[in-house]
Amino acid sequence: MESQSRAHRTTPLADAVHHRQPSHLTDTHERGAFALAECSCGWRGPARRSRDKARTDAADHAAAAAGSAPDS
Repeated sequence: MESQSRAHRTTPLADAVHHRQPSHLTDTHERGAFALAECSCGWRGPARRSRDKARTDAADHAAAAAGSAPDS
């Protein structure tokens, strides 16, 4: 019998998703040549070649979730 599930992840973002925290905790990570942004709410940004753009996507999502997004 395994003491931990193979699906168990230890990153803060994964822990937040696992415990269904209502706050929007964003993170970026790389997959090959692309950077991706994701949030504890399940949102995922598009794959970007620019790490800075992926971070901007994450910040924009967090701001929109907090209700402080600029009007479009």
